[in-house]
Amino acid sequence: MEMTSSAPVTGPTDQDPEDDQEDAVQRKSSRSRRPNTMLQPEHKKSLALVEIDNLLRKGGKSLKDFDGMPLPDSNAIQGLTNRLLNEELNYDRCSLQTECSELLQKLNVDQRKAFDAITESVNGQLGKLIFVNGYGGTGKTFLWKAITTSLRSEGKIVLAVASSGIAALLLPGGRTAHSRFHIPLNINNESTCNIKQGTFLAELLNRTSLIIWDEAPMTNKHCFEAPDKSLRDILRSTDDKRENKPFGGMTVVMGGDFRKILPVVPKGRRSHIIDTSLKRSYLWKHFEEIKLTQNMRLTAHTNCKEEQKKTKEFAEWILSIGDGLAGDKDDESWIKIPKDLILQRGENEMETIVNSTYPELTLKYNNREYLEERAILCPRNEMVDEINSYVMSQIPGEETTYLSSDTVCKAISAQESDDQMYPKEFLNSLKFSGTPNHELRLKVGLPIMLLRNINQSAGLCNGTRLTITQLGKWFIEAQIITGTNIGNKRHELFNYEAK
Repeated sequence: MEMTSSAPVTGPTDQDPEDDQEDAVQRKSSRSRRPNTMLQPEHKKSLALVEIDNLLRKGGKSLKDFDGMPLPDSNAIQGLTNRLLNEELNYDRCSLQTECSELLQKLNVDQRKAFDAITESVNGQLGKLIFVNGYGGTGKTFLWKAITTSLRSEGKIVLAVASSGIAALLLPGGRTAHSRFHIPLNINNESTCNIKQGTFLAELLNRTSLIIWDEAPMTNKHCFEAPDKSLRDILRSTDDKRENKPFGGMTVVMGGDFRKILPVVPKGRRSHIIDTSLKRSYLWKHFEEIKLTQNMRLTAHTNCKEEQKKTKEFAEWILSIGDGLAGDKDDESWIKIPKDLILQRGENEMETIVNSTYPELTLKYNNREYLEERAILCPRNEMVDEINSYVMSQIPGEETTYLSSDTVCKAISAQESDDQMYPKEFLNSLKFSGTPNHELRLKVGLPIMLLRNINQSAGLCNGTRLTITQLGKWFIEAQIITGTNIGNKRHELFNYEAK
């Protein structure tokens, strides 16, 4: 199914349709804990199509995105249970209660204040909007975990979303906000979410007690206003008064740090960027702000005073940059970096950069924890290619080269002039963000990064880091080394041929 969602595939339902349908019936029966019933062929086909659609939706697509694919008959599946609702109610409440007790004991004063305010709003159906403001290390993610664990142990539904795939991986049962609420990619002040009354998603939202939205400051204000409008419309079916309440009267908690990256506005000036932020939304006046101020990461080095001191000094310096206090008074745009953070020039600059981050790389490249804790951030893709080539030369093993598909897909365009308009030399020369180069050189043991959201529930998002465990002709097997799915192996299918 990942091959289907990543590239056009013709006739995926033409072969062995009965096997696919029986498999779908078995899975549906197993999940619902009901015995198999006698189903007509049209019911089995609809069940199979629903299962395919469910798998595609995990990757951000649906059957409607593929021309020629049949759609499930709505009349044939009226009796099916709501998959979205089942996923959110399928938590082990007993184990969550035990976990919740342990988490609550570890909350600091600020976290406990936020926890009490949020759970009080949920339990009292107060419909508060709360923004938890805290810089990196103050325990926002830990707070989200405590809240979701507590409420889910009581059988309540909590939708945990984030503005990016990587941030969503840190949330229990997290999804990106765009995939969860069907927020349009091209958005403006009149946009709403693609959620219709009577759908499974609308039913889920009607049953939801709390929405947690992490890393909110990096998102355009219209991405919050679209769900607000849609929730008002959906929830008014239960109470007309909810149409006039923010987010339909549902408790919504957002978190983040406005010192970090604000929404990206292509070619926008400072005023344009600020105008798209959450604080410029009509919703902001309804938010109650709670601040987290204690850096919890410092407690990780309590047994090493020297390490704790360094961590504290670095955290304070980063905070001063965010507060605009690190630069000279005459010119705030220039920041003086401490000397101990600057690499000294050597004879081989590339070797200096790599060795500072990956010491003893040739001995430890197979150590998952070693790779998990390290990464080199580059300002430009050209530098990324140079560093990757150097690291490749340092890691032992046979190199495998994958070449991209360098013809125009006939399933998308059937113009005879396409080959002349887009010659292979031109296609092979393309280099841009979010897409690998035409020639991909890899080795077993090499750390790699995923460049697109494939399956959030499996931890496969844009930015997920993995290490290669096997290189085949048509696939790459890799092990996840970041997020909540560390250690999981997945087969990723590519339309490449190894050379």
